[in-house]
This record gives sequence, C-alpha cells and structure tokens, in this order.
Amino acid sequence: MRNTLLPVTAVFVGTAMAGLYPGESNLNHTCALVKPELSCSAGAQHSLTDSCCVETYGGLVLSTQFWDTYTGYESSGQLLPKNSWTLHGLWPDFCNGSYTQYCDLKRQYDPLPSPNTTNGKPDGVPVPKYTGPGIGTFLAPFGKYDLLAWMNKFWIAQGQPNSDFWGHEFSKHATCFSTFDVECYGPQYREHEEVVDFFETAVTYFQRLPTWAWLSAGNIRPSNTTAYTFSDIQSALNTGFGAVPYIGCSGPRYNATAEGEGSLDNGYTRLTEVWYYHHVYGAPQRAQGLLPVNASINGGSVTNCAKAKDAVWYYKRGQGSEGLCVK
Repeated sequence: MRNTLLPVTAVFVGTAMAGLYPGESNLNHTCALVKPELSCSAGAQHSLTDSCCVETYGGLVLSTQFWDTYTGYESSGQLLPKNSWTLHGLWPDFCNGSYTQYCDLKRQYDPLPSPNTTNGKPDGVPVPKYTGPGIGTFLAPFGKYDLLAWMNKFWIAQGQPNSDFWGHEFSKHATCFSTFDVECYGPQYREHEEVVDFFETAVTYFQRLPTWAWLSAGNIRPSNTTAYTFSDIQSALNTGFGAVPYIGCSGPRYNATAEGEGSLDNGYTRLTEVWYYHHVYGAPQRAQGLLPVNASINGGSVTNCAKAKDAVWYYKRGQGSEGLCVK
C-alpha cells in the first residue's frame, strides 16, 4: 500500500512530531549554542543535550563502502567508478555495537525491504513496501543536480537501480540518527530536506575515506591473477584511516577451495566491503572532529576474511562494468 506523504511546508510551531524522542519540539535547535559533545560520551545523552545538535541515538557512526565487480544494470548505463570503491551507506550503531533499523515508517522510501523485515521498535511493525517516486527525485526541488550526478557515479547499486538502493539506505539507517529527525529542521521545514542533508553527509564521509588509494599505496590493486594476505590489506587501511576498520569478504570459504583444502581457516576469500567506525563531535552533519575508532571497540570481529597467506582475492571489475577514470 502506498504511503501518503503530505507536503510539510506549513509552520509547525512547537508541535510534537514523530521523531526518535516523542514530544520533541521543532523549536530552539541552534547548534552553534550547543557544546559539540563526543558521541557515546557521558554528555551525549538526550536528557543532557540537544539531540538535534549532538548524536544521542546512534553514536557509533559507520561509513561503509563496497567493492563490486559488476552492477547488473550496465545496459542502463549504471557503471562502477574506475579507481574508486563505491559508497554503501552511513550507519548509526548504538554505542555498544548493536543497531536498530527503519525507525520512522512515515519516512519509508525503500521499494523492496527484505521479507518479514520490521522496524527497530518493540512493537515490531512490518516495513511496508514503498511505491512512490524514487528517492532520487527528492533532490530536484532543492536544485541538487550535481549531487544526483555524483551519486549516480559513486553510490552504485548491484542488482537494482541506484535510486532504489538510496531509498533503502535512507529508510533503514538515516531515520535512526537523532540529528536527522524532522523536528531538527525547524518550523520552516521543507519536505525531504533531511533526505538531501543525509545524502550530503554520507558523501562527505566517503570522500574522506579513499579506500582504493590507501590499498594502492600498499601495493594492493585489483587483480585476477594475484591474491593478497589479509594482514597486508588490514595494514594498508589501518595506516590510511588511523584505526582498524571492519573488512568484509564474500565468495567461497578458504578451506572449501583447492588452495585451502585441509586448512582450518574457514574465512571468505573475495574482498568486497570495508566499514569505517567513528565517534563524532556534535551532529554527524558537521563532520568536524571525527574520531576514528577500531571496529573491535566493543569486542566484535574485525573481519570475516581468510587469514592464510595469499588467500584473499581483490578482483578486477568485469569488462564493460566500469565508467571513466576518476580524477
């Protein structure tokens, strides 16, 4: 069933809307007057600060990237950027490393949520399929054609149109940041203003995290003939980022391959993803004073990749799947 989205152009003076903190006013969120507490610190609590100006809900911020070798939509011109990874998203984990999702179903723009997916609240409401205009169309009223062009170059989906993927990322993750609540945008809020703000913020983080360049500086480049050792990949990214990111792999497990037969190493063998963890001073939108933190900050794993020597493949993109060289 299609969601009915009413234009939010009228003045909502002091009214209670539907953010993460019920009853929050849309007034008096002047962040220049608010001390930019570090997320996940003692001061970054809704009862102690302005949650529109300090991230109090999902304070462990993950900027995530993909390495795909094809899109499945090459015939439509949906290509991967040469010499660059692609943006996956910007995620607000809780400070203990757990997370929630789809925190505001009135801002649900995901055309294809996974079956049986529910919101992150105790009532467990199923996430309805969105059937309205693609979220990419939300940028036009703000004149953000340059942002849209950038996203179509670097925020690339696999197996679905880019805009559908962006709708998924916003709906599942952005609605779980306190600082992207509608109330934070004041009485003159324009419909989808926070969507544009989230996209710009995700882009800002991505541009500070040049995964391809960091790996290349460590002599780790896409190849279909040379495999790499996980510790070398981790070292290159740790050097560039200043903390240990989570490195994700897919494909066959090492001990299921001919090379790993008889090994106890059951890690995966195809490099596909990196998650960069941060604590943030103030609102994530400001992207000021970002503090890189280790992916193991809460005792979690830093990879699912194989650890054996030369066990990880960083494959080249498929022929016809890349666009022009990124400069």
